[in-house]
This record gives sequence, structure tokens and C-alpha cells, in this order.
Amino acid sequence: MNSDNIKTGAQRAPHRSLLYALGLTKEELERPIIAVVNAQSEVIPGHLHLDTVARAAADGIRMAGGTPIQVPAIGVCDGIAMNHMGMHYSLPSRELIADSVETLLIAHAFDGAVLVPNCDKIVPGMLMAAARVNVPAIVCSGGPMLAGRFREQKTSLSSMFEAVGANANGTLSDEELEAFEQKACPSCGSCSGMYTANSMNCLCEVLGMALPGNGTIPAVMSARTVLAKHAGMQVMKLVEQDVKPRDIMTKDAFHNAITVDMALGCSTNSMLHLPAIAHECGIEIDLHEVNEISEKTPNICHLAPAGHHYIEELNECGGIPAVMAEIHKKGLILDTQTVDGTTMGRIKNARRTGDVIRPVDNPYSKTGGIAILYGNLAPRGCVVKRAAVAPEMMKSTCRARVFDSEEEANEAILAGTIKKGDVVVIRYEGPKGGPGMREMLAPTSNLAGMGLDKEVALITDGRFSGASRGAAIGHVSPEAAAGGLIAYVQEGDIIEIDINAYSINLKVDSDELAKRLTGSRLMPAKVSHGWLARYARMVQGADTGAVLK
Repeated sequence: MNSDNIKTGAQRAPHRSLLYALGLTKEELERPIIAVVNAQSEVIPGHLHLDTVARAAADGIRMAGGTPIQVPAIGVCDGIAMNHMGMHYSLPSRELIADSVETLLIAHAFDGAVLVPNCDKIVPGMLMAAARVNVPAIVCSGGPMLAGRFREQKTSLSSMFEAVGANANGTLSDEELEAFEQKACPSCGSCSGMYTANSMNCLCEVLGMALPGNGTIPAVMSARTVLAKHAGMQVMKLVEQDVKPRDIMTKDAFHNAITVDMALGCSTNSMLHLPAIAHECGIEIDLHEVNEISEKTPNICHLAPAGHHYIEELNECGGIPAVMAEIHKKGLILDTQTVDGTTMGRIKNARRTGDVIRPVDNPYSKTGGIAILYGNLAPRGCVVKRAAVAPEMMKSTCRARVFDSEEEANEAILAGTIKKGDVVVIRYEGPKGGPGMREMLAPTSNLAGMGLDKEVALITDGRFSGASRGAAIGHVSPEAAAGGLIAYVQEGDIIEIDINAYSINLKVDSDELAKRLTGSRLMPAKVSHGWLARYARMVQGADTGAVLK
């Protein structure tokens, strides 16, 4: 066992003395020592209750003959960090989380780990660490928030951001806005739509790294505690059988994850996190693969913000196993290994109920929920959540309104200067230029709240929240700060977008374009101190998953 390095033999007497100082007994040291990596905090609603989940996981470890020890992990609440300096730290925090979990697991010689995350960067960060360290591990997330209710309709955080735009154009009063904000987020848990956190928690099931229900059982349900106990018991079987993350997260497992991503209509941020996790497994995901899978995979779910269903309803309809069983009718799921000791073949027994999951022969669309667009504006690709785009915006020719920061763009939107037929171009917000690739939820939500999401597109080398909807095209690669063509777009330029043809092009004649490219458009670094400056020097493009090299 790994833990023999800290507890076995005369030379480890000093180590044992420190373990006894923790209150551990000799009997506990004779068992496998399992880390319960607990990201609980009082500033993230999705993590507020993780102490309960972690304790339940520890109970399961003890029941199965192990010794659990809780260790911490940080996290950022993207909603609270949104559209201010804090958002620069969100995506980069994924690397800190991966590094710190790697450090804790190796430095203390744990035999296995139960990973207890819930929100956006914490889930992929922990999976990246699990792949690096490669000791037996299982994910048990905190579960989704219940949907809010306002004016007798279910609602969520994305509607709250859109309400700001509605308030700005006078369709929602200040009093109504205040009433709304009291009701949009009614419980602990990850925000209630198919946003990034829930996307990744669902995809943990598909990757085989979490038990069924991990992505959909609401945070406040007792079933979440039961799931955590089972996760604790199951990690002991993984330790006994020496089944490790890289045994489970194979190339075929990532193929399944992308496939279910297409069927669910997950957050575009999955196109950052899946490649980054795969990279730690020694697997490279080419974004061209995403379109190939999308062409074959029907989109059978429209959860908020794309539709009016919420994660709690997906849970009631059979959850992720039911989604997988439905699309497997087209032979799209590969039979990979899972942490529960079975293979994905078990999904054949899952049953779909209700209308949240459409039949595979009556999908919302015959192609997947995410598309990767290519063209002169994004030769290495850019990403759009096709499932959340209105039909009239799938193909458009737009006039560029150009901004060098999110703040400038948001100010113009709220001032009413963006008109039908415009495309808002926000640049210098990529992994390097941001730095940190901020989410553009405020601009997209304000456009939607002002009724412009079916008339105005938005293009950025930054990224979007899973709560964004509309023709929101992000991850433009190469980014402006790396000399990408987006840096040379000018006010009034024409941009052609054809999402179903996977294309995006700046329509400027070659002579004019050549003239522009002779001048440098590189901007001074926005951050020159602290660890974000180091991140900006090391981070790669969005097409790689924004990994560090």
C-alpha cells in the first residue's frame, strides 16, 4: 500500500507519532488510508453542504474497512466572481486545485481518494489530479440546487442575470428585480440548469468516475447522503482491486463523454475541461472529433438555459443512465469500465420516463448540442452551444461591434447602442490575454434580457457560462493576445456565421487584411504581478483545454 511509506517499519516511527497526534489508533493505521478531498466552503452555495457529503463518504470508508482522513480543496463561485476582477481567477483556479490535490495525495501517501467537489473548476481540477497521481479514486459531488420559483414558474441563476437586462430596458421594475433575486436560488447545490458544474458532474458518470446519480440527485435529498456512503464503500473495492483512474478514463471513455455531452447540450466549458482531463491521462482530444461525434449524436435534452427543464427533473426521468440508454439505441455508447465494478453495458437496463429526455427518434435536433466552428477568424476552432441558439441565428451575416474588454461591451449593451444585425466582438479575454478567460455571462444575459438574443450574436476569445444562451461563440483560437485574427477585426466589418456548416469567417478582402496584419495589435499585459501573471506566461490556447506547459 502507498501508506506503508508513512506507517510501516522502524524508520517510520516519527511518521506514526504524527499520525497518532491526529487521534488515530494503531488499528486505524493497519487499514488503507483514504483521503476525503473536501471542497466545502461558506462562500460557494454549491459547496455549503459538502461537509455532510464528506462525512457520509467517510462513514462508507469506515464501514468497508478503511481509515478516512479529510483534506481540503479551494474553489471559486463563478456566479459571485462574475464580471469583475474575480472572474480572472476562475478558470486558472482549476490548475491550483489540480496541483494542490496532487500535492496532498502524494505528500501524505494516501492509498485512495474520494473526491468531493461540486462546482465549475473544482470537478475537473480534482479529476486532473486523480489522473496525475493515479491512485484509486471516485468522485462524489454535492449535487444540484433546486430550481427557484418566480411568478409561478421555475427559474434559476441564468434567469436572474437576464433580469438585469430586463430591468435596464424597463420591462422589469426595481421592485420586481429585488423580489426575483430572493427566489432564484432557493437551496444549496450547484446552480439548477445544465450549466458547467452540472455538466461536469453528469459527465463524471459517463467517464466512469462516479456512481449513477452523481450528476442529478439534488443536493438536499437524503439520496445524496446515501450516494456518498456508497462511494466511500466503493473506493475500498477499487483499492483492493487496484483499479486506478487511468484504467477507467480511457480514450473510449472520453468518446462516451463527448457523445453524452452532445445529447445533453452541456456547457461549452466542457470543451475546455474534457481535453484538459484527457491531457493528464496522456490522451489528446482533437476538437475535430467533437464535430464528427456531433454529426452522429441527436440532442435529446433541452435543460435550462436552452429549455424550461431543470436537473431535478432530469433526475426524476431516469438521470444520466436513461440518457445514455436512449442514445445507445443508435449504438453510440462504447462499453467502458466504471468505478462501480461494472461496465457501461449496464445502461441497457435504464428506463426513460417523462418528457425531459426525448426519444432518440424524435430529438430536438439530429446533431449534438455543441459545435466547433472553423474559418479564417478561428483557424484552430471556436465553440458554440448550438442547442441554446435560436433557429433564426443559426446562419447570419453580422456587422462587427468591437470591444477590447467585457466591461466595454457590457456598457454598450446596457446603453442600448447594440442593434439588430450586430455581432458583439469581445477580445483580449482569452486564457493568456484575459488572463484567465473570463466568462461572458453578463453580456449574453443582458442581450437576452433586452430581447436581443435572437437578433445579435456575440463572439469572443473568452468563454461563456453554461448559463449563457443565444448565438454566443467563444474560445476563438488563436486568441487576440496570441496574434489571432480576432485582434484585427474593425468596427463595421462583416462576419459570416453558419453554425450547422461549422464555419465562421471575417469577410474582408485580402489586400485590406494584409495591410492590417502588418501592424501589431498586441496589448500590454493586463496583470503583471501575482500568480495570474505566471499563469498568463504558461497557459496554452483554448483549443488545448487551456492547459499549462
